[in-house]
Amino acid sequence: MDYAASEPGATAVASALAIKILIAGGFGVGKTTMVGTISEIRPLHTEELLSERSVGVDDTSGVEAKTTTTVALDFGRITIREGLWLYLFGTPGQDRFWFMWDELALGALGAVVLADTRRLQDCFPAVDYFEQRGIPFVVGVNCFDGARRYDPAKVRRALGLNETIPVVLCDVRERESVKHVLTTLVTYAVEGV
Repeated sequence: MDYAASEPGATAVASALAIKILIAGGFGVGKTTMVGTISEIRPLHTEELLSERSVGVDDTSGVEAKTTTTVALDFGRITIREGLWLYLFGTPGQDRFWFMWDELALGALGAVVLADTRRLQDCFPAVDYFEQRGIPFVVGVNCFDGARRYDPAKVRRALGLNETIPVVLCDVRERESVKHVLTTLVTYAVEGV
């Protein structure tokens, strides 16, 4: 069945495809920044101020200056070509919002698990989540200013990952760096699994 374009003067796209990718990881690792850096549209953020209620619930050690948190999701879009888009969904980082993950993961091609080497243990739950569900993922090691740099092979060993899972150093504030991580994920998810 053929479909016509809804806008006057627009041409119909033979086949349109939206690819869903999750951006996951621990609290304060850079998920919102990553989505905002690469999205061609103004990203949808569900950021709220940290409140007194989060004291003793959210672990802010290592990110004491953080004043906001994602309470539902971040959303961004990238057009690859006419009729092909990447939809980016940033997950909330705190345990208390994990009930959202199952809904966000439905239909995802894969995920980027962001890691901060100063708090590497914070990405273990995301790694476990995607491994248990068979969702392809790559680890993006966000190279924070002042943080010690580690070889990706050492990070892979510390996380107990299979040799085939890509581990990529990145700076989520830099568009080209984010593009590299996303390209690595899509290639891995399509060819490597």
